[in-house]
Amino acid sequence: MTRTTFSVETDSWLTTVDVTDRLADAVPDDLESGTLTAFVKHTTAGLLVQESEPRLRGDIESFLRDLVPDEGHAHDQLDGNADSHLRAALVGPDVTIPVENGELVLGTWQSVLLLECDGPRTRTVTVTTVGE
Repeated sequence: MTRTTFSVETDSWLTTVDVTDRLADAVPDDLESGTLTAFVKHTTAGLLVQESEPRLRGDIESFLRDLVPDEGHAHDQLDGNADSHLRAALVGPDVTIPVENGELVLGTWQSVLLLECDGPRTRTVTVTTVGE
């Protein structure tokens, strides 16, 4: 098992950042077969597997904006970002991807996106790889 981390700088309040290459780089040279799990250590960000086409990424952001109202949540009385927590809760904080022949096993159009729901911020992603 290996574990590493990397940081992601986001530039807006609700956005996606493609982290696929960063995850591929985290696969150890000696890992022939196993799994990679990525975990974002924040309650207002998430990770998802999806196509990294710019219009679709914009559609994901619009969908989440439409699905979760910006205001009117009880948590807003504390710090005003309940919508960010709720959007991230819908996506979840982690993804697990198979590794074969030292490479991530993703479909042709699949990428791993970090979803920022409360930016701009610096996010930390923890990557754990386990061999078979």
